[in-house]
Amino acid sequence: MPTYHIEMMEGRTIEQKKKLVAEITRVTVEVLGGSPDSVDILITDVKRENWATGGVLWTEPRS
Repeated sequence: MPTYHIEMMEGRTIEQKKKLVAEITRVTVEVLGGSPDSVDILITDVKRENWATGGVLWTEPRS
């Protein structure tokens, strides 16, 4: 079964992460079959200072 790698900016609560992984696991089993125990999810929290979009760090003002 799959291993999901999720990178997102830090700041989500444990409760939000629990809901996210539960839903990803549920949908994976629904679509692909198998057991929930075979779905792995790794979450990496990234500081805003280490993330850029459109050449601008997320710690900088956005227009």
